[in-house]
Amino acid sequence: MVISAFLPLYTYRTSLHSKGPERTDISPRISPHKYQFAIALNFAIEEINRNPLLLPNVSLGYGIYTAWPHDQATSFNIILWLTGEDKLIPNYTCRTEEKSMAAITGTTWDISSLFGTFLGLYKYPLLTFGPFEPKLNDPVKFPSLYQMGIKDSSLTLGVVSLMVHFRWNWVGLVISEEDKVVQFLSELIPEMERNRVCVAFKAMVPINYLVLMRDSGVYYRQIVMNSAKIIIIYGDTDSSLCVLFSRWEYVFPWRIWVSTSQWEAVTAMRLFILDSFHGTLIFSQHHGEISTFKDFVKTVTPSKYPEDIFLARLWKIYFNCALSDISCKVEENCSSSGSLEWLPWYHYDTAMSDGSYHVYNAVYAVAHTLHKMLMKQVNMQAKKNEGRMEFPPWKMNPILKNIKFTNSGGDPVTLNPSEKLNADYDILNFWNFPQGLGYKVKIGTYSSYLPPGQQLSLLEDRIEWSTGYREIPISVCSESCGPGFRKSLQEGKAVCCFDCSLCPTNEISNGTDMDQCMKCPDDQYASTKQTHCLQRSVTFLAYENPLGITLAIMALCLCTLTGLVLVVFVKHQNTPVVKANNRTLSYILLISLTFCFLCSLLFIGQPNTATCILQQITFGVVFTVAVSTVLAKTITVVLAFKITTPGRMMTGLLKSGAPKCTIPICTIIQIIICGIWLGTSPPYVDTDAHSEHGQIIILCNKGSVTAFYCVLGYLWALSIGSFTVAFLARNLPDTFNEAKYLTFSMLVFCSVWVTFLPVYHSTKGNIMVAVEVFSILASSAGLLCCIFIPKCYIILMRPDKNSLKVMRDRVHWK
Repeated sequence: MVISAFLPLYTYRTSLHSKGPERTDISPRISPHKYQFAIALNFAIEEINRNPLLLPNVSLGYGIYTAWPHDQATSFNIILWLTGEDKLIPNYTCRTEEKSMAAITGTTWDISSLFGTFLGLYKYPLLTFGPFEPKLNDPVKFPSLYQMGIKDSSLTLGVVSLMVHFRWNWVGLVISEEDKVVQFLSELIPEMERNRVCVAFKAMVPINYLVLMRDSGVYYRQIVMNSAKIIIIYGDTDSSLCVLFSRWEYVFPWRIWVSTSQWEAVTAMRLFILDSFHGTLIFSQHHGEISTFKDFVKTVTPSKYPEDIFLARLWKIYFNCALSDISCKVEENCSSSGSLEWLPWYHYDTAMSDGSYHVYNAVYAVAHTLHKMLMKQVNMQAKKNEGRMEFPPWKMNPILKNIKFTNSGGDPVTLNPSEKLNADYDILNFWNFPQGLGYKVKIGTYSSYLPPGQQLSLLEDRIEWSTGYREIPISVCSESCGPGFRKSLQEGKAVCCFDCSLCPTNEISNGTDMDQCMKCPDDQYASTKQTHCLQRSVTFLAYENPLGITLAIMALCLCTLTGLVLVVFVKHQNTPVVKANNRTLSYILLISLTFCFLCSLLFIGQPNTATCILQQITFGVVFTVAVSTVLAKTITVVLAFKITTPGRMMTGLLKSGAPKCTIPICTIIQIIICGIWLGTSPPYVDTDAHSEHGQIIILCNKGSVTAFYCVLGYLWALSIGSFTVAFLARNLPDTFNEAKYLTFSMLVFCSVWVTFLPVYHSTKGNIMVAVEVFSILASSAGLLCCIFIPKCYIILMRPDKNSLKVMRDRVHWK
């Protein structure tokens, strides 16, 4: 039984000439890296033939054919292989005996789809060892094609996880324009956007060599001029990227490249003085190690395999062995000398590559299928040919597509695409300093099957970074915003490009690169650096506060002064000065002023529900009594001096004490307003967390602001009325005419409360309360001083003027 392998053993090398115009040598040359596919094929078949438990008494053979990168040449090889003739005769074969049971090919989509189209016509089993390609899973277009590759849909997740881990958010992309690569890009960019990783530049390298040669300088400048330190590079093994990089004498130190094992561009960089790919991070599909493969490679020589013309050509190239023009064999004296392991790493790596690993599994998949058919005797024709297995290859398909086994590396193998799992990845670090070292070190893994946060595992201390970096490199569009700042996006640029703005007042950010600042709770405030919230201290206009104790002392002093004035008036109640303007009204005014001074104490100290209600109600009522008393005194003066004829009505009003009725009437109206206030929206205890930094002020909320201004408005109306009446009566002739004093007192009173409103609304917190207390004290003190101090002066300091004789003399003199 024979397995036919169509392998892409040749590569197209480019060479530049320093003198004269640039030209490209595109002649094919056998690649030792790609020849490893043939070695893996041979290794697997010899291993199977030595195994007595697998295909007993049956030997496997193989044939190697070249898969060219050109469709025309490859199509010719396929038809030549199918027909057995040089003439291209479709659906005809001159072979007398069919021995080839399956075909193996790779590594690109173009080769696999071309073979799949041809062999699918005959349902001939075809196993591909290139990267997994979803398009090849079409059972109608490719009915007998089986992919050995593992799904790599988690590759983009792994690459982006690496970016996020190292906080790289400014990343360049160098991608070849191939179908699979474009698909990779369509998965990568959305994943980058979800994780706030931005594309600094995107270089799409054309697969057309002529266009590539023309525009190579454009791509060079695009990479060199960009600030991105991290560059993701992705392309197939035969990618034009190798051609692009080989055109530059040196590339870019101080860059970190992230690539996959599918691209071997590092082989083109061997001539650089400073190896720009030192420190490259490589994602390689994880697979078990085939332990005896490296030992087998050491034994591969032309003398052991004299029929292998590809091996002979390698010996001619790398060991200068003469090659016979007739037989294409290496001379005997040279065929046993040399070994592939002697070649530098950039020519041949003895470690099994991903493609060779899939070739190895493909051979075993065919062997296990043949073994199963032998054991079950699926094809009855085997009995008619003296025990030889002979049956059409297409009969392998039902078994081959469901075959499962575990290879010698311990990995499960299946050809059923619905049962294939996403690949796990080993993350390798490429060391090539000093120049020529060419060593790959495993520094981590990525598995999409682990819980979030555990999928990426890295040994950072083992990583060798690019030349010029001793620590983890930084690749960001904008420097990180530290605690206390937030990101402010720059208009027209990527989300990774931003300015750092200080958090607004009372907002914090306690991390780096915060999109928004967090507002502190009402009971907390932002620290000076705006990195964390601190607990606010509770405060109010307390007696311990200098401002509070000052106002309290003022209130008590003025209250005491009012009491002393009251004592003086009571003690001298029968003197003309006291009797001149109605003693009772004077007593009522002094008592109301005492309460006015005392009510200011309700505003000092920690507020509670009771004090909040009493503050405004007491203030409104006692001031109404005081102002209405002043109005009553003013009316009394006017009535007294307007009486000209005995028996007139004004005399009756004066004798009946009608002016005194002004006080209860005005007070009842104010009480009604206050009652409505309490019934609708009464004052309550509230907090103010915004007026003073770092403090929560406990204060009384007035509840209904409308009701509060109704109380003030009513007081204002009474004050204006009193002032108007007093002003009209200011020039009435009398020795003890207090109309002038009443006028001046109401002028002071009104001035205080007119000033109060704008000042009150321009202050906050404790100062607002202090302004209201001061206005109460100032307006009350104005009434006390303007009305009573002149009288006390006469009573105490000039008693000689406090007599009826002086009063008569002054009236007579006038």
